[in-house]
Amino acid sequence: MNINWFLSSKVRHASHMHKHVWKLLCAQRDLLSAKAIEPIERALADLDKVCRGPLDKAALDKEMANLESVANQWLKPYPSPALRENIEVLLVAIAVAMGIRTFVAQPFKIPTGSMQPTLYGVTSNPDFINSGASESELGPYPDFEVPNRVKRFMLYWFTGVSYEHVVAETEGSMQTTADEPKRFLLFNLKQDFAVGGKTYTVWFPPDRFLQRAGLVDRSGRVNRKVFKPGEDIVKMKSYSGDHLFVDRVTYNFRRPQRGEIIVFETKEIPSMSPDQLGQFYIKRLVALGGEKVQIGDDRHLVINGKRLDASTPHFGGVYSFDPATPARDSFYSGHLNEITGRLQAGRGNLAPLFENASAVFDVPQDHYMVMGDNTVNSSDSRTWGSFPRENVIGKSLCVYWPFGKQDDRKSRFGLTRD
Repeated sequence: MNINWFLSSKVRHASHMHKHVWKLLCAQRDLLSAKAIEPIERALADLDKVCRGPLDKAALDKEMANLESVANQWLKPYPSPALRENIEVLLVAIAVAMGIRTFVAQPFKIPTGSMQPTLYGVTSNPDFINSGASESELGPYPDFEVPNRVKRFMLYWFTGVSYEHVVAETEGSMQTTADEPKRFLLFNLKQDFAVGGKTYTVWFPPDRFLQRAGLVDRSGRVNRKVFKPGEDIVKMKSYSGDHLFVDRVTYNFRRPQRGEIIVFETKEIPSMSPDQLGQFYIKRLVALGGEKVQIGDDRHLVINGKRLDASTPHFGGVYSFDPATPARDSFYSGHLNEITGRLQAGRGNLAPLFENASAVFDVPQDHYMVMGDNTVNSSDSRTWGSFPRENVIGKSLCVYWPFGKQDDRKSRFGLTRD
């Protein structure tokens, strides 16, 4: 390649032709005879020589025509060449995408509200799964206007706000089994369920849709309420959780630092419940291996004798609450710890710290401790302790969806702000 490659489209076309024939020759070399290979290699060398020499368009046309003639004579034709080439391009694109996902930036979806107000999980109105309502307390549904289908479609893909409204057409209760949602990448595409012998489809439902609607309880048992024709089975307004990219490059060159939002795999954490193991969690890193941790009655961490508060870099959101205000159930989804300044004895690795403000927890070497920014509604290291640093897969990079704000929630689109 020389300067002519940049100046002449004919030289670029000749180079592309040379590369294409050379690739076919390499693929068929074990099938071709020496008598066939020799003229192709000679035609390739002649075209390459003209491409590298002074610009001569007539000579280029001559050698390109010669290479085409020789290739057509000796190379074996492929069936459905266009289809083969498209499949090859697709496979290369998939390989590149998987490489980027594995080593550069991995997509991740925030499932719960444990990191709000920095990052938001899925919430809905109503939300029976997190409200503590019993089966008999289903409804009445909140009174809000459901937009038309076009507006609902635009709202969902721009802001992540969706509306689910299902009205009973026949009398009856929900059948005892329900299909799992059909998924596309990180999105729930649709979910089917049946009431009174009639099957209903909800498009782009939120995570745990049937539980949020009160049709199925936390243990998976179906609500046996009988719906009358014209009665609302579901009337829900949902807010999608943040979808973000995880930076998988930075920690190849340095260790995580306190205050960073990290994503880690929940393995080899003995204090975790079985349903938590094997997942990916996102939390804020609060303590490093070898540090001494205490938790005071005001729910603030003390690391090596230094108290963390809202003035600590990256911890403004974590400790934005009034320490005098006890923990309470939140509108936001997530695992409630029932923290009121203390944990029940034996609940987790840090339970003694809540029972005795002078107790100290030594973080093992090469381990980390994390907390959710929504400190009063977060299952984190206060419950299940530390974990090996090898579990960390990366740090929060940027929110790529949703784009716009969600009612009173400001847009988080763009680089994550610690």
